[in-house]
Amino acid sequence: MTGPQVDFYPLAATDRRSRLVAACRLAEKAYEQGLKVAVRTTSPAETAEFDELLWTWSDGSFVPHGVWPADPEAAALTPVLVGTASLPETHRDVLINLAPDAPADFSAYARVCDVVGGDEDGKKAGRQRWRVYRDAGCTPEAHPV
Repeated sequence: MTGPQVDFYPLAATDRRSRLVAACRLAEKAYEQGLKVAVRTTSPAETAEFDELLWTWSDGSFVPHGVWPADPEAAALTPVLVGTASLPETHRDVLINLAPDAPADFSAYARVCDVVGGDEDGKKAGRQRWRVYRDAGCTPEAHPV
C-alpha cells in the first residue's frame, strides 16, 4: 500500500447528526491515542455545528479542539482541529473527512477516516471518494457502523 491508511465508516442512518456523532467518536478515539486530528467539514456552518457537538455529544467525553484557521501557536497545542480549508501540517496523524469530496492533500496524512452517510447522495459521494483513494494507490477498508 502506498499513501495513508484509508478507512471508510458507512452508516445505516441517513440523518446529518448521526454522521457528526460518528465523527465525534472517531475524534475521541484518536485523541485518546495521543494523535493529532484534523476534521474536514463541508461548510463553515457544519464546522460550527461540529465544534458545538464535540462539547455536548457525550456527557462523559472531553475532546480538546479548536476551529481552523486559528492562532498557529494555539492550534499546534490543540489535539483536534476542525475546518473546511486545508488543515495545518501539525495535524497530520488522522484526517476525519466529512466533506463530499476527497481532499487534494489526503496523501499527507498517516490515516484518513471517511464517514459516509446512509442516504443515497452520501453513498454516491462515498463511492466516488473510494475510487479517488484507490486510484491513488491506497487500499481503502470499510467498517460499517
